[in-house]
Amino acid sequence: MIRIGCGQGFWGDSAEAPVRLVEDGPLDYLVLDYLAEVTMSILQKQKKENPAFGYARDFPPLIERIAATIQTKGIRVIANAGGVNPKACAEEIRRRCPQLKVAVVLGDDILSDLPSLIAGGHPLLNMDTGEPLASVLDQVLSANAYLGAYPLAEALASGVDVVVSGRCADAALVLAPMLHAYHWPDTNWPRLSAGIVAGHIVECGAQCTGGNCLADWQSIPDLANIGYPIVEAHSNGHMVITKHEGSGGRVSLASVKEQLVYEVGDPSAYYTPDVIADFTTVQLHDDGPNRVAVSGASAHGRPTHLKASIAYHWGFKAAGTLTYGPPQAALKARTAAEIVNTRCRNLGLSFDKQVTEVFGDDWAMLRMAVRDRSKANVDRWTREMIPLVLNGPPGATGYGDGRPKVHQVVAYWPALLPREKVTPRIEVLA
Repeated sequence: MIRIGCGQGFWGDSAEAPVRLVEDGPLDYLVLDYLAEVTMSILQKQKKENPAFGYARDFPPLIERIAATIQTKGIRVIANAGGVNPKACAEEIRRRCPQLKVAVVLGDDILSDLPSLIAGGHPLLNMDTGEPLASVLDQVLSANAYLGAYPLAEALASGVDVVVSGRCADAALVLAPMLHAYHWPDTNWPRLSAGIVAGHIVECGAQCTGGNCLADWQSIPDLANIGYPIVEAHSNGHMVITKHEGSGGRVSLASVKEQLVYEVGDPSAYYTPDVIADFTTVQLHDDGPNRVAVSGASAHGRPTHLKASIAYHWGFKAAGTLTYGPPQAALKARTAAEIVNTRCRNLGLSFDKQVTEVFGDDWAMLRMAVRDRSKANVDRWTREMIPLVLNGPPGATGYGDGRPKVHQVVAYWPALLPREKVTPRIEVLA
């Protein structure tokens, strides 16, 4: 049996969770999931500003902090913290921790390949709209194919302490140690599916140990010290979800069920690069305090295509808030919104989308937002809200941050491409 702990559910999750996982109990592997779809475009923008950036920059300091512990205990770390610059991330770890052996998994970044893929007859149709990527190609900011667990397992086989990747399937981070430890055949669909199901359950960190849990949430103990999840993975595909003894939170049938159906489309066909898992056959059993056994996973083979996560520029947005006090606070807020809208019409301004919201009655908060392809239009709108403090209804407050800021809108373009068009590769830094 191997123990795999997940210490990050997104970039910005608890800084202490990974430390507590490696220090507070037995563990064989620490996995860290940093990447959401929009994260890649953020990192791509950072890399354009500085070629040394483009990865989760809080990851190397974390490894430096836990380096002695993972070496003493023999814990190995797998993380997709590499973002769009995994090589730079791995090199920074080596700079900080020269005693560690680090592998980097490359090949997911297909940004420079997009023109040749399209020219070669792969239109990268938007999975939601059916539009070809060529319609927004000049606006694309990042493009990454989801890699599976096998390149990560290959990196582990090189004997490294830390594996850094870019975009990979979240659950693949958890399946990879099982492939490495148990050498499951690549057509053993029940085992592969079992690993993916377990990975999916823990990939969002504490969301399966009582965090963000609707079921009897007020009775969940000690959320301030919530324990992050651990998979006890057996060679026969039997999985147990648990956490370190003495940590807060709760692992229960309810908490695991909520996460099992989180971000799932068709539960009978959960697509990953490694296997199409069938969640409808999964069985959960109470295995004792803070322990849930997972079994019965099945699958429908391996997909012929990989999903690509593509981000592209889609205009600009801005949002601002003001708060009004009594009397007639809500009326003041609604009147203020109409004043802004009238002034914008008088200026000849229109927007692709506008949102106006008023919250509260005795005290009311006005929130307004616009989105448009024209940055100039959005910027001009931002200059009409704050003047309300002196030239609108009485009693406005909550304007301490000043004029609303204009932000770039990054849109998401999901697409499929034949898996043979993506070639993962491993580099070891030692």
